[in-house]
Amino acid sequence: MKRPSVGITPEGIPAIGLAAFFTLVLAILDCVTGTAIGLALTAFAVNFFRDPERYPSPEPGVAVSPADGKVVKAGLARDPFTGQERKVVCIFMNVFDVHVNRMPVAGTVERLKYHPGKFLNASLDKASEDNERMSLDIRGAEGGQWSVVQIAGLIARRIVCRVEPGDTLGRGERFGMIKFGSRVDLYLPDAYDIAVHVGERVLAGQTIIARRKGGRTQE
Repeated sequence: MKRPSVGITPEGIPAIGLAAFFTLVLAILDCVTGTAIGLALTAFAVNFFRDPERYPSPEPGVAVSPADGKVVKAGLARDPFTGQERKVVCIFMNVFDVHVNRMPVAGTVERLKYHPGKFLNASLDKASEDNERMSLDIRGAEGGQWSVVQIAGLIARRIVCRVEPGDTLGRGERFGMIKFGSRVDLYLPDAYDIAVHVGERVLAGQTIIARRKGGRTQE
């Protein structure tokens, strides 16, 4: 049996270490209030940068969520690469969600596109076009083209994308994260239908977010 485990994403180690160091210094100086605040900040950093193990469904013809959070849109929007209207699922992550992003399907990253922009509330629909973001163009192993967009939010100021064009990853494999509140949009191939609804809570690498129509090959 696979036992669940929780690690820490590498990007979080400096923040956790710094918070823990200052907490220790304040404790040595016998600053009770400062030590309490430091402990709270350290606990917050550990919680924010946690990276639980996830085990994606082996079921063929499905895509899993690229992010933890709440579905704020499940409908149509313009794809960042083609400009054409496609089915999209938008997931908002608050500061208490896991912020590690995972591949929705097994596939190869064909293109990356960085878009400089603003830092509006990521739950707003216009964040998909106005905010700073990183777009990944993915060719699915089962066929079909997927677009994943990491979007910075009101508090988020750093998008981490660990992959490069040509990298091949499995379904549910980690590809990056966004720090401190943000959003991820997933654009589906025509052969897939959205399998979640607005308001639903989803887990990266685990919740099935889309299914292939009738088991046919993607287009």
